[in-house]
Amino acid sequence: MLNENIKAIRKSKGLSQQQLAVKLNVVRQTISKWEQGLSVPDSDMLVSISEALETPVSTLLGETVADTEANNLKAISEKLEVINLQLAQRKIMRRKLLHWLLISLCMAIIAIFTVLTVINSPYLGWDYSDPEIAVLGVAFHSLEWLFVRVAPVIFIGAIIGIFLTRKKV
Repeated sequence: MLNENIKAIRKSKGLSQQQLAVKLNVVRQTISKWEQGLSVPDSDMLVSISEALETPVSTLLGETVADTEANNLKAISEKLEVINLQLAQRKIMRRKLLHWLLISLCMAIIAIFTVLTVINSPYLGWDYSDPEIAVLGVAFHSLEWLFVRVAPVIFIGAIIGIFLTRKKV
């Protein structure tokens, strides 16, 4: 049991027999004999092994580490499965949200175009002798001009985005 635990813990820490031997000031063959069960470390060396492997002596002497590692791996894999499922659901929700936001953006652009068409540039008939009305007319015209130039590009981008974020069967 001790030999299996030393080997399992050493491997789980990513140490070779040579690296552990250097930490313990022994030769590699000594580590090999301990792991094969051909010899047993004395009590002082057992304490040194536990310090080098950062593991309590009771763990070295106790139950087989491989069993607990298998249970730990199973628990970790179950947790990872749950996390992956949550991430997949979150990704689907974000895709749906983006899809509907793009559809809403298209509808808003269409609505604004409709409103601008219906009101038919009312600032063209205004009396610009009053400076406040002149500023308001220029601002209205500037916004209308900018919207008519930028909105089609945004609309096309949103349509492409809608097709890219649709539910694929």
